[in-house]
Amino acid sequence: MPAIVVGGSVAGLATALALSGAGYEVRVLERSAAPPEGPVEQAVRAWHRPTVPQAVHSHSLTSIGVRTLRRRAPRLFDALLAAGAELLDLIEALPPLVEDRAREVGDDDLVALACRRTVLELLLYRFVRDLPQVRLEHGTVVRGLALDSAGERVRGVHTADGEVLPASVVIDATGRRAASRDWLASAGVPVAEDLVGPSALTGYSRQYRLRGGGRPGPLNRGNAAAGVWDHYAAALHPADNRTFAVAVMVPTGDRATARLREPGAFVAAARATPGIGAWLAPGVSDPLTPVNVITCPPNTLRGTVTTRQRPVAGLFAVGDAACVTNPLYGRGLSLALDHAFRLADLLTDAVPDLALGQAAGRLAEQCYAPWYAFAASEDAQRAAQWQAATGVGRAPAQPQPQPQPQPQHGDGPSPARVRAASLTDGLVWRSVVRVVMGLSTPAAAFGDEKFRARVEQAPPIDPALLPAAPDRDAFLHLIAAAEGA
Repeated sequence: MPAIVVGGSVAGLATALALSGAGYEVRVLERSAAPPEGPVEQAVRAWHRPTVPQAVHSHSLTSIGVRTLRRRAPRLFDALLAAGAELLDLIEALPPLVEDRAREVGDDDLVALACRRTVLELLLYRFVRDLPQVRLEHGTVVRGLALDSAGERVRGVHTADGEVLPASVVIDATGRRAASRDWLASAGVPVAEDLVGPSALTGYSRQYRLRGGGRPGPLNRGNAAAGVWDHYAAALHPADNRTFAVAVMVPTGDRATARLREPGAFVAAARATPGIGAWLAPGVSDPLTPVNVITCPPNTLRGTVTTRQRPVAGLFAVGDAACVTNPLYGRGLSLALDHAFRLADLLTDAVPDLALGQAAGRLAEQCYAPWYAFAASEDAQRAAQWQAATGVGRAPAQPQPQPQPQPQHGDGPSPARVRAASLTDGLVWRSVVRVVMGLSTPAAAFGDEKFRARVEQAPPIDPALLPAAPDRDAFLHLIAAAEGA
């Protein structure tokens, strides 16, 4: 059966890989040029991605993404390890105050993959390119859908060159553009509204390479050295081949921190952040990129992928075209991989009719709705805290209602109580990590009665034991006083 995937980035390539294993002949249409040939490191350094600006920023492949690759694409996973990616055991980050440190059932699932997005995407591209069932085409722009006379079933796509390319299945993998919304509207199909929750976050990030082996400092998150404080956040993610990325995140519109785009100010702020300074000490690492800036998009669950949308038989969306969550949480790549293969399972030997479209809507809600709701709720709380501390922006409105009830921290112990308990209780810590890594939904983890009881029983934590970041005044002074080199 012929399928067209519009968009050849991670989500599109993963869907092409998954559909090829489900018996489809897949045509991937990508508007940008092919990545460079040659050795991996040389190719990723030369690969300019104007249509994927987020590619230069830090990324993380969480446990759900690792599990998907291990089970669904083991040869690709092995190729990533051979290319220098590192499998991180998150149990190494078990807090020092947890007394019982024995490994437990399920701990082997708590892993992450340290790998630059460009390396992962390049190897995925080369893997998919070699599949006999997949045809990759570059420089092709899709303008709309070709539908049947009733406007209910996909027949293919219209390209900017005036061609009609036939297909029984069309996958929107166009990223945050979510082009299928415009395709449907142009065809006169009513489009369900998106659910949106602001992220209110601007990020500054830079990639580095360590001069020697080993880690200059511990990873308090297992896959990162990171923290969120009352006026900013920062994270360091290790990657392949001794590379790592540092990101410093501040409220959107915070003019006082605009100098973070300058290398000197960025380094000063990062070195003063707990867990990161040792990695940027003189002689320890060298920068690979300039400081790159990104205004994080709002959390968005596309109405077109939910059960609120009247299906057009044969049209589906994956990755950011289906749901965008704040990059601060590092879930996007992993959710896209998981959804791509589960969607292919649904489409295996199936007739692309309206009933299948409804089933795909239920699947998309299962894959994305809990994470949209969690990110939107967490971002609303964080943005309100930052606004109170900095006076920047407005206290955000609560995110729009979820398509289904999704219990959050507000239905149980407060986030502060959970964070404190996770520092001394291994069960609480594991539950939180499983949510962060995508293995458990917030509803399943935070709604568990044993989890709630352990949080309530946990002793309070002395604030002096927690790592302290610079306060707002000290942070701004660091930025203002930094030299520009």
